[in-house]
Amino acid sequence: MEYYNKIAKSYNELHEKEQLEKTRIILKFIKPSGLLLDIGAGTGISTKPFEKYCMCIALDPSKELLKRYKGNKILAKAENLPFKDKTFDVIISVTVLHHTNIKKALKEIFRVAKPNAQIALTILKKSKLAKTIENLLKDFKKIDSEKDWIFIKA
Repeated sequence: MEYYNKIAKSYNELHEKEQLEKTRIILKFIKPSGLLLDIGAGTGISTKPFEKYCMCIALDPSKELLKRYKGNKILAKAENLPFKDKTFDVIISVTVLHHTNIKKALKEIFRVAKPNAQIALTILKKSKLAKTIENLLKDFKKIDSEKDWIFIKA
């Protein structure tokens, strides 16, 4: 997290193009509406494309990254989501889950998702957790993007 606080000013320059490409792919497979949670939203790059469809909440453990997002935001970690059960219609997480305790994070994601929630999670293919998440998300559609696997439940 310290690293992300330090690079907050240049974060968009480093990651915007890649994150926007992943959100474009996600939007081909889901029809977002209602309340959306973006886990690991950082500066909101991946949140913004959904704002025209949903009421969005950007969640990230980096205070400096979140300062750069103008919308609704919460300072928190994926493993301990500060929301009631069955709150969200849509949950996304773009290239973040490899930084988490994956089993705790997924447990929290499923806890706060409504029964018919649309969920889109990406993970770096080269991550040590890629195989683990693939096994944990067997009922999700798996899409191959350049650097990531994108898992979608729509």
